[in-house]
Amino acid sequence: METALMIRQASLTRLGSMLNTAVGNSKKPANGEIQWCFSQVKGTLDDEITEADIISCVEFNHDGDLLATGDKGGRVVIFQRDPVSKASVPRRGEYNVYSTFQSHEPEFDYLKSLEIEEKINKIRWLRRKNPAHFLLSTNDKTIKLWKVSERDKRAEGYNLKDETGELMKDRGVLTGLRVPVLKPMELMVEASPRRIYANAHTYHINSISVNSDAETYLSADDLRINLWHLDITDQSFNIVDIKPANMEELTEVITAAEFHPTDCNNFVYSSSKGLIRLCDMRMAALCDRHAKLFEEAEDPANRSFFSEIISSISDVKFSRSGRYMLSRDYLSVKVWDLHMETKPIETYPVHEYLRSKLCSLYENDCIFDKFECCWGNNDQAVLTGSYNNFFRMFDRTSKRDVTLEATREIARPKTTLKAKKICSGGKRKKDEVSVDSLDFNKKILHTAWHPTENIIAVAATNNLFIFQDKF
Repeated sequence: METALMIRQASLTRLGSMLNTAVGNSKKPANGEIQWCFSQVKGTLDDEITEADIISCVEFNHDGDLLATGDKGGRVVIFQRDPVSKASVPRRGEYNVYSTFQSHEPEFDYLKSLEIEEKINKIRWLRRKNPAHFLLSTNDKTIKLWKVSERDKRAEGYNLKDETGELMKDRGVLTGLRVPVLKPMELMVEASPRRIYANAHTYHINSISVNSDAETYLSADDLRINLWHLDITDQSFNIVDIKPANMEELTEVITAAEFHPTDCNNFVYSSSKGLIRLCDMRMAALCDRHAKLFEEAEDPANRSFFSEIISSISDVKFSRSGRYMLSRDYLSVKVWDLHMETKPIETYPVHEYLRSKLCSLYENDCIFDKFECCWGNNDQAVLTGSYNNFFRMFDRTSKRDVTLEATREIARPKTTLKAKKICSGGKRKKDEVSVDSLDFNKKILHTAWHPTENIIAVAATNNLFIFQDKF
């Protein structure tokens, strides 16, 4: 009897394994590429876009269950993954509004006669240690630590309060001691500022990055990088200062900075000269000397008036493994190996067809747009944005790339995204898009990739698109 039961259990285990393998294989097309499909779009349908509603940053938390966006109006909107969609087979990437709060307000610096925008420049999540969530948000000058927590119970039955919660006027009616009790209430999500880190940056903050030690973080502006302790608001340490004694000698500015994902002593920062510097805080208190310098020599044949502008790095990201770096300049994304400083190991052109239009892009200031980039969940893919609401994906293994579009025309669940082709000259085929017809007001600057699944968030002006792989 026991032998028969064991055989039956073994056969059921084999059957379950076969089913899981079949489901897993069904997710992957024959060529191994990810097929992306529409999941959701958040935002208004209005043709007239309010400046305050334009999304300025997007960030998943460490388990991907929460997705935060910041906008030019100083608001932070947090979306939570729908538990039903997460538990379904196959999984779906659906998110609902979890909390909305005003993070920053417009301010005025009376000493410098300068307006300080409320626009959220960056959001970074802290690793979760208790039921509450914590995140850092920053505008040009002030960084804030927010606690986002749930409340579904409240205390009732106080001695000195009546049933409505008002204080009793006649306390002589009290005949005994009542112990307050917790009673259930409708779920409430509260966002409260726990720390405010101000008055440490003379120039505009462009980056914040939380250290892997979970105690410190860095903030970077155009010329300096400061190191903060999360519990101390009135003091920070200056770890990088590239400000020259004479500002007329200024040749470069800091554009982005990030801590290494596992080595708490290492961080990188990029510059407008197209350089990436790796610094080790163990070497000196002030990291005015880099440990490594990553630079690609410029081809003299491609030298032009716009060379310095388009070589400026707008974003730099460590891979999840910490072995590689990803950098974005105006026309390309590059993958760097930390063990090789002389040149990137991979270069992917994002919109090379715009090289012939740099003059007009300079005139309309689009050449100064700061595109971000991000790694896939397993470091094997790269995601970045472009114009006309196009975004680009590069598969590092197959070396294939694809151009996709974030548009409401495909806003139906599980609608497969069709690859777009751009025609730069000559006869245009029916399924191709002409370079001359691209809308440079529609641009995807901010993207994010779920840390463990193929779910991406793409900010297209005032709309947030969520896409997932097609099962």
